[in-house]
Amino acid sequence: VEVKKNEDGSGTLVFASGTTVNFSGTKSMTATAYTAGHGGVDYTTATGTFVKHGVVAVDKRVIPLGTRMYIVTNDGIVYGLATAEDTGVRGNVIDLYHETYRQCIEFGRRSCTVYILEG
Repeated sequence: VEVKKNEDGSGTLVFASGTTVNFSGTKSMTATAYTAGHGGVDYTTATGTFVKHGVVAVDKRVIPLGTRMYIVTNDGIVYGLATAEDTGVRGNVIDLYHETYRQCIEFGRRSCTVYILEG
């Protein structure tokens, strides 16, 4: 993904396919990982959807529920497109859904950039 930033912090993500997505800004956050069936996590989210890759948990005071985003860790792991559909974290943390507990352990805790998508 190529990132084209404007002076005001907004910009455009350009994907290899040529598709472009505009973002209104970015947030530097700590990313953690979660999966259903561990740590009291259920299979449904705070918004009533089912957990799956692309569903993330946020502190809704930091990122409102329903926000679409694109997430990349600072060490190069692309989580990709995601939507804030769950809660359960506090502050400047984003919890990324993974399919297995092993993937969660391997991901651990990482610094990331969250692109807040428009529309």
